[in-house]
Amino acid sequence: MTYCLALKLTEGLVCLSDTRTNAGVDNIAKYRKTFTWSVPGDRAIVMMTAGNLAVTQAVMSLLQENIDHPESGIETLFTAPSMFRVAEIVGDAMRVVQNRYGPGLSAMGESAVSSIILAGQRAGGKGRLFHVYSAGNFIEATEDTPYFQIGEHKYGKPILDRVITPETPLETGITAALLSMDSTLRSNLSVGMPLDLSVIKASEIGIVHERRIEENDANFLHLSDSWSAALRSAFADMTGIRV
Repeated sequence: MTYCLALKLTEGLVCLSDTRTNAGVDNIAKYRKTFTWSVPGDRAIVMMTAGNLAVTQAVMSLLQENIDHPESGIETLFTAPSMFRVAEIVGDAMRVVQNRYGPGLSAMGESAVSSIILAGQRAGGKGRLFHVYSAGNFIEATEDTPYFQIGEHKYGKPILDRVITPETPLETGITAALLSMDSTLRSNLSVGMPLDLSVIKASEIGIVHERRIEENDANFLHLSDSWSAALRSAFADMTGIRV
């Protein structure tokens, strides 16, 4: 299982993913689910993946292969003129991989279902956020729904619904994303550390934060403990209210 979330804010884009892909009593695997591409001042792209690991790895590899070994007539993440076109390129890559491996996986009773969150900004345009599905089709985040989640999303959704709007400051968005992840980590063992955080700042058209948050990260532990204390305090205040 996994949990990835991305916020589309006026000040920029916030992306956060865990790294756990398999969980059991004696079987835990960790893989990076966040992938980034950047040309400072021109474009910044972040993708996060969920679903069949072989499928999503193949999609990421195909996208990178087209960048490393470009062929005439084939657009890449670095040549696409807009983020909408980038989303189409990612969707095309998903269809290629699904057509190649999907039937075989289905024949063996395995699911090929996969999804990708795509966040990015191109020079001359605003930050955009897309959710690409297994069929290669996609939807875009709007002012009414300024965030996307994939994977184990239910535990981390309430805080996003209560806090996030397009006008939410970037730093507040980062905190909300981390608390959303913390709530999921607390409630589901199939989501696990370390975390990968990527932040695109609209005014810079670049990835201004890109770091891994390890299990013993002091700041994250302090944030988690403070959130738990705040919730306990708020709950104590509620006990005097009768409905």
